[in-house]
Order: sequence, then structure tokens, then C-alpha cells
Amino acid sequence: MPLDVLFWCAGSQGSMYPFNGWVSNESSPLQSSLLVSERMAFKLHRQGMIMETIGKNNAVCNEYPSPILPKERWRYQMVNMYPDSGQCHPFGRSVTRWETGKNPPNTKKNFGYLMWRKRNCVFL
Repeated sequence: MPLDVLFWCAGSQGSMYPFNGWVSNESSPLQSSLLVSERMAFKLHRQGMIMETIGKNNAVCNEYPSPILPKERWRYQMVNMYPDSGQCHPFGRSVTRWETGKNPPNTKKNFGYLMWRKRNCVFL
């Protein structure tokens, strides 16, 4: 599982910085597209555009800005070029186990992901 205290680290994908879309260590097009997607989620958290809903006691069901991306609460699922509907993958997990057959040599890097975020809200 990803570690939230290492907020600058995207696990096996690389670093969350820079936010400009440049990937320095592309091992595969799939890995690079995941890194850019994770960076976008992190950037939206840093800008306060995504609210967090986890908390204790009176903070449950209240939304508040979270400038640090809670990586353990995010999952992604591949939906474009080759849908991966059987499972969701956590942020930072290596793609080597499931990217086989999803990186054809003539690809245009048009990968799409459905991003899932866990929300914690209780109504009494």
C-alpha cells in the first residue's frame, strides 16, 4: 500500500513533481500515463479543489481541503485502450503485473483511467 507520509513519491511510477507533465523516467507508455494521472489528482488536492471527507468525531461528514493526497484512498481502473474491468489498482502500485498486452508498438498513448476515491461519510 502507498505511504501518505511520502507525499512526493508516486510509488513505482516515480515522483509527483514536476506538475508540468514532463516524465523523466518513462519505462513504458502505460506507466507514464499513470504517473501523469496521479500527478493531476495530487495537483487538484494541492489547489484545494478536491475535498476530503475522512475524520474523527465531528469531522465525519464534513468536507475540508486536504493539500496532501491521501494515496490509500485512491484507486484507478483502465477504461481506454484496453478496459481492465476486473480490478482496481491503488496509486503507486507497479504496472508490470498487469500491463502485458496493453502496450502495443503502434500505440498513440491514448490511455484513459477511471479514478475512484473512497469517501467516509456516516448519516445518523
